[in-house]
Amino acid sequence: MNKVFIIGLPRTGTTSISVAMLDYGFNVAHTAYTKQAFTLADIISDSPCFCDYKELDNLFPDSKFVYLERDLSLWIPSMQMLVNKMKAELHPTTGSFNPILKRTFNHTFELATTAVPDDADHLKACYLRHQREVLDYFKDRDDFLRIDISHHTSLTQLLDFLGVTYCGKPVFPHLNMGRKVACWKEHKHPNKVNANSAGPEHRKFFDYPKQRKWLSAK
Repeated sequence: MNKVFIIGLPRTGTTSISVAMLDYGFNVAHTAYTKQAFTLADIISDSPCFCDYKELDNLFPDSKFVYLERDLSLWIPSMQMLVNKMKAELHPTTGSFNPILKRTFNHTFELATTAVPDDADHLKACYLRHQREVLDYFKDRDDFLRIDISHHTSLTQLLDFLGVTYCGKPVFPHLNMGRKVACWKEHKHPNKVNANSAGPEHRKFFDYPKQRKWLSAK
């Protein structure tokens, strides 16, 4: 196994699954914006994975992919909160967030081209489009798992998929509940990988068409 990519959308439990996997001995990056972060991490979640899974599939053959789903009645209000909390910093030109984070959010949720980006119907359409594209891409593949972390069997499903022996609590921790968005930053663990880790190529990211198109538009 090369890498494990968690490709569920934000607010589907990416932080919860990332924290849980730290205690199983994995090096985990919740978001990764440099080649070195991908090199150091065994498991990578959130941005850019939910947007760039096809590119990562080509870059890291023999990897595994985990899609997280969540009931839309719970996901939509949670995503509305996140969009409103982050939208100013996600603006393509004036936002201060990492360029890869801005690209992946704007590509997936059309924030810069939608009149009301936190509209419930718009977000539902984005969720369903992403889900359809993921399921179509990974159809009939045995390196793909689909789980809802709120289900009591989801942790054992994941561990079986990864070939890891179960230990500890029987369910995932529920983190970033309500308006919280920084549980990963606050969680201390030696296996955490910095999203902006510098390596031999400093903080360079991968060069693939989706990334080049974004950079050329700046």
